[in-house]
Amino acid sequence: MANFRVAAAFAAVGLATALLACPASAQVKIGSVLSVTGPASFLGEPEKETLKIYVDKINAKGGIDGQKLQLIIYDDGGNANAARTFATRLVEQDKVVAMVGGATTGTSMAEIPVFQDAQIPFISLGGSIRIIQPVKKWVFKTPHTDRMACEKIFADLKKRKLTKVALISGTDAFGKSMRDQCIAVAPKAGITIVHVENYGPHDSDMTPQLTKIKATPGVQAVINTGFGQGPAIVTRDYRQLGIPYPLYQSHGVASKQFIKLAGPAANGVRLPAAALLVADQLPDSDPQKPVVVAYKKTFEAKTGKPVSTFGGHAYDALMIFAAAAKRAGSFDKAKVRDQIEKTKGFIGTGGTFNMSPTNHLGLDLSAFRMLEIKDGEWTLVH
Repeated sequence: MANFRVAAAFAAVGLATALLACPASAQVKIGSVLSVTGPASFLGEPEKETLKIYVDKINAKGGIDGQKLQLIIYDDGGNANAARTFATRLVEQDKVVAMVGGATTGTSMAEIPVFQDAQIPFISLGGSIRIIQPVKKWVFKTPHTDRMACEKIFADLKKRKLTKVALISGTDAFGKSMRDQCIAVAPKAGITIVHVENYGPHDSDMTPQLTKIKATPGVQAVINTGFGQGPAIVTRDYRQLGIPYPLYQSHGVASKQFIKLAGPAANGVRLPAAALLVADQLPDSDPQKPVVVAYKKTFEAKTGKPVSTFGGHAYDALMIFAAAAKRAGSFDKAKVRDQIEKTKGFIGTGGTFNMSPTNHLGLDLSAFRMLEIKDGEWTLVH
């Protein structure tokens, strides 16, 4: 593993660094702006580790068509302004051929104009559907969308004969976007939203909002749209108030850190997530099983940390880029972009990707699995 060095500092963040993951003599530069520190570090850290591991693996096998990759990672600390600044640096100073990153919806949205204007392929790791809808020529993503999360949760609710729900949402970009998507798709799904509450990124007590939800007539289940520490606080306060309805979280909490923060209160929580979290529980006939088991073993062996879906999104993005560059026969940005858009049948940690000019994600709802936390562990809901 190559040594890493600090390449820049951004005053608004304080801990913004650029990490070079292979020798400076490498010819092909790919960039990444990730939230390695700050409130979204549980996203950015496994994404950074994944990119380092798999760029090294690609280079150890001779690179792509004989050309090795130089990975340049900047840490935006979860700050959208820093993310845009580093995206500009990747374009103007580092001269990258592609970008894999944008750990959050907010940072991804800030970076999009930079890569659109520069006509450089950008594969985002953010969750919101707004990243790819409306379609933007140079922008793709690998995580399941917030709209898909709403649809998956609603489908599970209907199976449980629950149709009236309350929402509690973070005011971050992802939380707001998923709230809006759930409200938008609820009527078609036969779900009625009977109450909505919000909380800020620095709130440490959601008891007032949850007390209002508990007192709302007709509520049968509660959905929390958000990521970071907020959902863990919601979950703990939810149990302390003795709210009797099922609690659902978004795929934005699909890491062991959420379970650790929420503690025993997490038991019984359901959420849609990638198959990666239940890799060993998949039947041998599942085409994803070899992929997710291999990634899980590699990541956990290299880092000593439990796998999360967020690192998996980075793996999918890097491999989609690498396959596209190989098909393109060059690192010409336009040719690589075209080949990313033609991705078909790629089995990743998030599902099977089939992209097109009108779909820059390429996953359908079957890529999501419904999970329930039992005794502090992920379990498949059948």
